[in-house]
Amino acid sequence: MKKNLRVYALLHAPFEGLGCISHWVNKNGYQLHEVCLWKNANLPAAESSDMLIIMGGPMSVHDEKKYPWLYYEKKCIEEFIQHEKHVLGICLGAQLIAHVLGSRVYPNQYKEIGWFPVYLLEAAQNTLLHFFPGEFITFHWHGDTFDLPRGAVHVAKSEACRHQAFTYGRQVIALQFHPEMTQVSMQEMLKEGDAELVSAKYVQSAETILAHLHYADAQNALLHSLLDKWVANFLGR
Repeated sequence: MKKNLRVYALLHAPFEGLGCISHWVNKNGYQLHEVCLWKNANLPAAESSDMLIIMGGPMSVHDEKKYPWLYYEKKCIEEFIQHEKHVLGICLGAQLIAHVLGSRVYPNQYKEIGWFPVYLLEAAQNTLLHFFPGEFITFHWHGDTFDLPRGAVHVAKSEACRHQAFTYGRQVIALQFHPEMTQVSMQEMLKEGDAELVSAKYVQSAETILAHLHYADAQNALLHSLLDKWVANFLGR
């Protein structure tokens, strides 16, 4: 199979971009097509694509009345999964994958915003995330969660959120946390979402988040390694 992979990224808001994923795509010389859904951009067809990456956003998977394009986005994700394309979802993207696979998406008991540890589960040893540390600190910004889809492998959890990651088959990876966040993209996120940084058990202040930006490099490296293994799995099919 050719190595010039066609990567489509679904973006939900101007301030939630690809972060370090764009660095990875450019480094490898893949074709990157960013689909800005708030501009009513055309969604990709699975037949003419290799990978689909679904990023985060401030909306809920249930907000179709406010964001009508969500309906078509879900159909797009469903089509990619049915065609056994490689699909990665981050935060809202993970929730959309869970929703498309028939699971319930709903408000979590706690909002989780800031740098908090994630714990890998034993089942992860049989997935592409097998090399992740048993415990690692990464960035979170979410209020919703999801039930584990039938047939999925539960890979990771945190204290505030039971379902932090799952895989589905060989091609689908869903991450509730934000390993793509760079120091630059973090600043943009904080600027847009500062109203959510209220005092709560699992919500850190902007000052605390900014004081721990050094965690970004380690989580970016983890994500790059995961993407490399993902591509190797893709090319080896």
